[in-house]
Amino acid sequence: MPKPLIVDIPHDLGRDEAKRRLEHGTDQARAFLAKSGITVDQLAWTGDRLDFGVSAMAQKVAGTIDVGAESVRLEVKLPFLLALFAEKIQKVASKEGNLLLTKK
Repeated sequence: MPKPLIVDIPHDLGRDEAKRRLEHGTDQARAFLAKSGITVDQLAWTGDRLDFGVSAMAQKVAGTIDVGAESVRLEVKLPFLLALFAEKIQKVASKEGNLLLTKK
């Protein structure tokens, strides 16, 4: 089994504002993913942790987002086929996460 993909995104928003932005961002992401044929199977907050699951083309992806006071940590368990694209996925997740957590 491939190692999980991990992205740490630093921020200076504080935990509450970072979580608020992520909550808003997940609504936008769900709509975008649906247009791309990706189904969000699970999206559940427990405290400052978001557990999520998505599926597309018979591939399932599960992960978590942990919101901290100074950083957000994304951890995704990719199936073998998608693990081949882990570097590309990591770059996109880092870029989009930074945009979400730094724009005013």
